[in-house]
Amino acid sequence: MKWDWNAVSDFMPDFWKGLLVTLQAVALGSLLSFSLGLVWTLLMRAPTRWVRWPVGVVTEFVRNTPLLVQLFFLFYVLPEWGLTFSALATGVFAIGLHYSTYTMQVYRAGIEAVPAGQWEAATALNLPRGRTWTAVILPQAIRRVVPALGNYVISMLKDTPMLMVITVLEMLGHARLFSQEHFQFTEPLTVIGVAFVLISYLASLLLRALERRLVR
Repeated sequence: MKWDWNAVSDFMPDFWKGLLVTLQAVALGSLLSFSLGLVWTLLMRAPTRWVRWPVGVVTEFVRNTPLLVQLFFLFYVLPEWGLTFSALATGVFAIGLHYSTYTMQVYRAGIEAVPAGQWEAATALNLPRGRTWTAVILPQAIRRVVPALGNYVISMLKDTPMLMVITVLEMLGHARLFSQEHFQFTEPLTVIGVAFVLISYLASLLLRALERRLVR
């Protein structure tokens, strides 16, 4: 089998379109998962079990069901209840929601790693509870967990091809369409594979640099 550079050239316009969608999904999904994960974590530390119990049930359910099932449910079932969103918005929400149940565990570990003396010092200074969280606890906790959160960004990147099942044309979706139209599979799929490797590698380098900066 001969490598066809013309096929690569023909595929590149579609590749850039798919790459843009992939990066959008990862960026927005990461933002949602980080924000929602922190909300879950704080709610799980609420003093009343009537808050902790439903949050625990929801997050356990989401974490223990496949992302693919969640994508199908959100895209095909919610419209029957009158809730209709674009395919990309649905995909972003599904990825963000799914991974928020993992980032909440990262935040929990980071908060528990904050020395007890920090809590005691805040109490001794008579800081309000909200001020204690925003000025003392969360800055230290988040700084500790940035590398772990970054790893989930890479995981989200690797899961973006699943969005193809709800008609989102990310990188793999465009490669599939191109292959079916031109009967050339090797070139577009190879380009996609190399792109995933390069993006993941660059992301890991950025995470290492950020981790070294935070350690200083």
